[in-house]
Amino acid sequence: MGTVIRVVVADDDALVRSGLSMVLGGDPGIEVVGEAADGAQAVRVVRAERPDVVLMDIRMPRMDGLAALEQLQPDNARVIVLTTFDTDEHVLRALRLGAHGFLLKDTPPLAILDAVRRVATGEQTLSPSVVRQLISHVAGEDRGEAARRALATLTPRERDVADAVAEGRSNAEISAAVHMSVATVKTYVSRILAKLGCTNRVQVAILVHESRQA
Repeated sequence: MGTVIRVVVADDDALVRSGLSMVLGGDPGIEVVGEAADGAQAVRVVRAERPDVVLMDIRMPRMDGLAALEQLQPDNARVIVLTTFDTDEHVLRALRLGAHGFLLKDTPPLAILDAVRRVATGEQTLSPSVVRQLISHVAGEDRGEAARRALATLTPRERDVADAVAEGRSNAEISAAVHMSVATVKTYVSRILAKLGCTNRVQVAILVHESRQA
């Protein structure tokens, strides 16, 4: 990633695209390098521009955001899902497909900018309360025991870091909480991802919250 964070905005609503582009473009550290009105166009634009972060709406014509996300998985695109609802089973599926988080469309501009910056550095943008809402929204799905078995493979110190990740803390915040350097935190996070078979921090957060389900 260069000095300027390169972003692609994908949403079928022209007003939403324009609003997001204005918010992002107003920050000197962010550049909107492309827009897309549907999933198929989003895949083409992302592969052509190779942005650092993609803001992807779920509900779009021709190809929706989930299908686009699946196609972009091999490209390792850092995708933030855009949605109108904070309790949407499609969002949970998106996170399991590898999205780095999600934003509600009415998220304040400063929070949008912060989310883009965090995702650009590989961190998550998802509050633990939203994770719990998403998990509880998926009726009839019992993943608690499987999550507990997966987390049992972690050392106590790794579990401390995993719990902090699930609380939505940044590397710097985890560093202060568990009394280790930021570089060491990054090493621990990489080790946790490998052990749990997760592709990003959001998936770790989901596992931790699923493990707390009865």
